[in-house]
Amino acid sequence: MAAELLSIHPVNPEPRKISRVVEVLRRGGVIVYPTDTIYGIGCDLLNRRAVERLCQITGVKPQKLNLSFICNDLSHISHYVKRLDTPEFKTLKKLLPGPFTFIFESSSNVPKILDVNKKTVGIRIPDHAIPLALVQQLNNPLITSSIKDDDIIKEYTTDPEEIFEDFKNQVDLVIDGGAGGNVPSTVVDFTSGEPVVTRQGLGEFVY
Repeated sequence: MAAELLSIHPVNPEPRKISRVVEVLRRGGVIVYPTDTIYGIGCDLLNRRAVERLCQITGVKPQKLNLSFICNDLSHISHYVKRLDTPEFKTLKKLLPGPFTFIFESSSNVPKILDVNKKTVGIRIPDHAIPLALVQQLNNPLITSSIKDDDIIKEYTTDPEEIFEDFKNQVDLVIDGGAGGNVPSTVVDFTSGEPVVTRQGLGEFVY
């Protein structure tokens, strides 16, 4: 069955449409959705069957799974991170929501994803109303990966209709939240105690 393309307002998401997407996620669906950087593909972190499908679609082996969690606030983050010291908390408070992925040691609350214990976790709170509304209503993080394009010159697909054509036979729903960006998030690794920028993306990191 082909996926549905659902248009949602990027600034004021219609609650009825958000509820529809959350229903799809609760049933183990995989969705494509906009963020403050590029379009992402994801599912409910706590739905094992959905995570299996996400791995198949993205062609990632569970052992190599370096996907990020989309959370909706800092208290959500602290649930999945082993330790969040005061300086780190202040940094996150200053920069989030925003175009950053922060890598931390994972807490015991991070589920064994497909029987693989993940020692680290990437955390995102995107500055975009649609994913934040989804996570808030779902009450679980989304586990997420970026939508990459096969075209080397155009690494990230920005047109939701083009994404829909690419993924309509693999995912359950594609959200059209307008044109996406083509610069990914900046990745900052906190696992050594000091922040290290491992990928410079859209966000300007200041510690």
